[in-house]
Amino acid sequence: MKKPKWVVEKERGKRAAAAETVWLFGLHAVRDALMNPDREKLQLLVTKNAADKLADAIAASGITPDLQDPRKFKAPIDPQSVHQGAALEVKPLNWGSLDQLRPDADTANVVVLLDRVSDPHNVGAILRSAEVFGARAVIAPHRHSAPETGALAKTASGALERQPYLRVQNLATAMERLKDMGYFLVGLDGLADTDIRHLGKMADGPIGVVMGAEGPGLRDKTRDTCDVLAKIDPKRGFGSLNVSNAAAVALYEVTKGD
Repeated sequence: MKKPKWVVEKERGKRAAAAETVWLFGLHAVRDALMNPDREKLQLLVTKNAADKLADAIAASGITPDLQDPRKFKAPIDPQSVHQGAALEVKPLNWGSLDQLRPDADTANVVVLLDRVSDPHNVGAILRSAEVFGARAVIAPHRHSAPETGALAKTASGALERQPYLRVQNLATAMERLKDMGYFLVGLDGLADTDIRHLGKMADGPIGVVMGAEGPGLRDKTRDTCDVLAKIDPKRGFGSLNVSNAAAVALYEVTKGD
């Protein structure tokens, strides 16, 4: 019996996802991936100098490096990438599902949700801030958001290996599920009436910080699903922050009372 077209397409998608690999580059990103037991590592290309700097991580990983001539570094990455003589082919990490984010009395219970934030450098920086402020996860939709890439990992400076980055099919649906779990969702919006510094007891408990893309900001559906909109009030008449900087400020504000 012939399989329905949708079944064939779903199976094809699963095979493509299973075959997908990512090339990480740069000493920090490669070191942390090598030291991560949950990361499936496929091949490591390093120069002699990089191999010496990563010797302990290489030994711990058990992978056999492929030594490269620094003048003919053969990793399939952008030639302009600052790889520092190290590139590692890996499988993307599987961070599980939203169910793992049910509030825990011993945890800060803070998450970050990204609405169409597609620049890998911004997402990498947000992952780094999320790790610093103890966020349980950064959540983004599969479409129109930055996938796991070498550029993202390098900007995250190792945080990608430790900070959960969950990709969901529909952001608004994920937001509703988080609200059902008890999360209070704060959307960052420059036109909001509430200053994020004055949320007070409204945000006393599990909280999700929702960030939109620079320029368009939050989509209507995302904005409507938030419990409250808040802004980072500039001290002068005009001022705005890069989305990764805004995320760091927001995370500081919602966690400083912990």
